[in-house]
Amino acid sequence: MVISEYLLYAVVILFSITVHEVAHAYVAYLRGDDTAKMSGRITLNPISHIELFGSIILPVILLLMKAPIIFARAKPVPIDYRKLKNPKSDILLVSLAGPASNLLLAFFSGLVIHLVRAFPNFTASFSVSIEHCFLTMIMVNVCFLIINMIPIPPLDGSKIVAYFLPVELRTKYLNLNPYIGLIILNLVLLSDMTKGIGIINLITNFFVRIFAGRTF
Repeated sequence: MVISEYLLYAVVILFSITVHEVAHAYVAYLRGDDTAKMSGRITLNPISHIELFGSIILPVILLLMKAPIIFARAKPVPIDYRKLKNPKSDILLVSLAGPASNLLLAFFSGLVIHLVRAFPNFTASFSVSIEHCFLTMIMVNVCFLIINMIPIPPLDGSKIVAYFLPVELRTKYLNLNPYIGLIILNLVLLSDMTKGIGIINLITNFFVRIFAGRTF
């Protein structure tokens, strides 16, 4: 992978996780909790969302290892559930906001690709470059969407599952050590003993084909 390709992934990953976190923060604000807003998290400035290990070290390691799945995480958005208008249902909305933002980024990236193809007067190299950039955007965001929906704390999927659990079990489930959850996730994704990566790649290519009309 050439340096320009690494740079492209870096930009796409940082932008995507930034939008993901802003979506969480903004929906929480709309539902009555201004904690993230007061912490300066409703901003597209990636510096406000970067976590050294999750946002930089982890994706760099995965890229250098030529891992089939690229994953990154930002600093968790601070949420005070007591301030939400309807805590139980609002937690669900806040949790869904991040993955929904990734789905929208993938969808609009597909629209850009189809728009570029509709104007063949672009030089071939320029058109190919734009298409490749937005194909990368689709691939990264669909991967983020799928992985974040896995029900392992602290991923968004765990909070969605928690919505349907009894109160006592919900509290214990969400209070699981997030680092243990991330270790389990990485073991699952990188282990040869699981078909997880193959399934994620299959789903990713399915969405890329829907949005862009081709596989990555």
